[in-house]
Amino acid sequence: MQVITSFVLAAFATYIGAWYFGAVDGNFALLLFMATVITGVYWLAERFYFLPQRQVAAAKLEADAAQRRNELNKLGINQVDVNVTEAKQRLLMQPWWLDWTAGLFPVIIVVFVMRSFLFEPFKIPSGSMIPTLLVGDLILVNKFTYGVRLPVINLKITEGNKPQRGDVMVFRYPPKPSLDYIKRVVGVPGDEVAYLNKRLTINGQAVSTNVVPEFFDETAMRYFKQLDETFGQNKHHILNDDERPAFVSGADDFVNRQNCRYSVEGVVCKVPEGHYFMMGDNRDNSLDSRYWGFVPDQNIVGKAFFVWMNFGSLKRIGPFN
Repeated sequence: MQVITSFVLAAFATYIGAWYFGAVDGNFALLLFMATVITGVYWLAERFYFLPQRQVAAAKLEADAAQRRNELNKLGINQVDVNVTEAKQRLLMQPWWLDWTAGLFPVIIVVFVMRSFLFEPFKIPSGSMIPTLLVGDLILVNKFTYGVRLPVINLKITEGNKPQRGDVMVFRYPPKPSLDYIKRVVGVPGDEVAYLNKRLTINGQAVSTNVVPEFFDETAMRYFKQLDETFGQNKHHILNDDERPAFVSGADDFVNRQNCRYSVEGVVCKVPEGHYFMMGDNRDNSLDSRYWGFVPDQNIVGKAFFVWMNFGSLKRIGPFN
């Protein structure tokens, strides 16, 4: 078992190393699932096979020591310098290969359940959601709001709520599902979304906006035009760059592209059933549905709702819209 365990741990280490250096596209959900299954098998084997074996060996050692003391007593030897406590403890101790597998199972299973069905941490890698979310924000994603999904295969097993316009949602990037993206829902199934001359309309109705004080982007070292945008009860800030053109340059040939009409003014799209139209709050610096299309329901990961840490600014901690 030591050889087998060494091989298993080496395989995990090789995969993580290859992922870190960019040799493979890592899949953390799959890695965590495999770790849970393998350590779970070791935990069961430890509880029902290896531990009982060690307990039997320890009991035999204790019985042999007691028998030896009795034999010496019969010979009139009462002072016996024999202490089996330390030897018994060594027999009951987990070997290293069980300590690194079965011993880790309780922690791994808790992380697996929390991450798969409750909350998943996510780090903001780009500025596409500025000013709502900044680069380096560590956020929590609610995994059950839109329905509980099985890990790895992302199969929905409970319905939950439907994504609403204005929700900040994490999803699997349609052109490359191994990547997670975060954007704001602006169009739900059946909507006609128009973003023309940097004005957003839904089903012919302009989304309410109000100009607010400019936003200073520390990474770009410049100010940007900032507006309040309102979807129902949801109010959030967006950025516009007046120096950037309104037309969408370089849109992909995505699925259901025939539902979109591009012009020098921008784009108009009819959202198909079972899909969502996503946009970043940093409207002129966001690679979103305008470029790569609609997000299918099966790609949804969860609803982002809370910044739990930003090592550059502790003031960032808290809920957001």
